[in-house]
Amino acid sequence: MPKAKTRKVKLYKVKTHSGAKKRFKLTGSGKVKRSHAYMSHILTKKSSKKRRHLRKSAIADPTNAKRVIKLIPYK
Repeated sequence: MPKAKTRKVKLYKVKTHSGAKKRFKLTGSGKVKRSHAYMSHILTKKSSKKRRHLRKSAIADPTNAKRVIKLIPYK
């Protein structure tokens, strides 16, 4: 008696959120890396110390990280 053919179920790809892929990256340990806000304009009234600290990246809060990871599944 011949074996019955089994069909593989094709899983669908999840679309990456375009806005999230430009704003977030994942670190090696799986944390979400983000940039600081308030760095795009009106920089003349901000002190150089403030601007220097805003240049550095930051780690997203774990409560928001779960949501962001769903938006960037393949990063």
